[in-house]
Amino acid sequence: MSITFAFWNLEGLPLIGAMVRTILIITLGFPLLLVFARLGSSLIMRHFSEHLALIFRKFVTYFGSLLLIITILLDFDFNLSAILGTAGIASIAFGFAAQTSLSNFISGIFLLGEKPFEVGDIVLIDNTLGYVLSIDLMSVKVRTFDNLCMRIPNQTLIQTTFTNVTRFPIRRLDINVHVPFKEDIRRVFEILREVADANPYSLDEPEPLILLQEYGDSFFKIILGVWFEKSNFVAIKNSIMMDVKERFDREGIEFPVPHISLYAGDSTKPFPIQWEQVEKLQAGMGNRPVPAAKAE
Repeated sequence: MSITFAFWNLEGLPLIGAMVRTILIITLGFPLLLVFARLGSSLIMRHFSEHLALIFRKFVTYFGSLLLIITILLDFDFNLSAILGTAGIASIAFGFAAQTSLSNFISGIFLLGEKPFEVGDIVLIDNTLGYVLSIDLMSVKVRTFDNLCMRIPNQTLIQTTFTNVTRFPIRRLDINVHVPFKEDIRRVFEILREVADANPYSLDEPEPLILLQEYGDSFFKIILGVWFEKSNFVAIKNSIMMDVKERFDREGIEFPVPHISLYAGDSTKPFPIQWEQVEKLQAGMGNRPVPAAKAE
């Protein structure tokens, strides 16, 4: 019995030839596929984005693995038409049950084309803030700041309003500052501007925003907005609030506290209230109430 090597064919030994080719596919085909996926994703990451690189790597790995498996099955003379026919019937039933998955897949393609965020961005979704870990065709995974992994279906992201906190290199931090009516508002503006200019994390351009937003019940409501690089969020939030408090203390400016003023009309004049503390109840008063306050 002669053995003739002609490309993939081993004449006379079809079963052994199929086994040899299967071993070659497993030992060479799959590793080469992974190397190609890795090199391709590296090039895409270098010229485009990590988002596209991740999608490319997964697509090449899954699709290439499927082709190699089909090649192995054909080598062993599997009847793929029967398998595909059965799979077609099953896919119809499966399609009705997988409508949500299909919707997530299509939404993932839209996210891939729109690119509202990338891996590593900080996003705010439904009052949850975290880093984007991965962007898949079915879902997006986010790591929150308390180190929890949150999986968000792509369909939810398409239908939900979310915020990309780190999309741009600089941001503005707005702080509400309440000042009593008795204070000189122009002097307060000058102090807040000096505090913003002195902060090491505050950018000179754009200039800080100082806005008298509205009148409160007993105070001015002022907004102090400072621009900063997105990586300095925690540092500037802590430092700018401490700087305002320390500067107000030095200037003698008090933060307002909630209080209520009672008004009984023009005919009634204000009268003082003097509180008296009864140190000892006299014997014989029994359970009769003891007046604790009187008007002068």
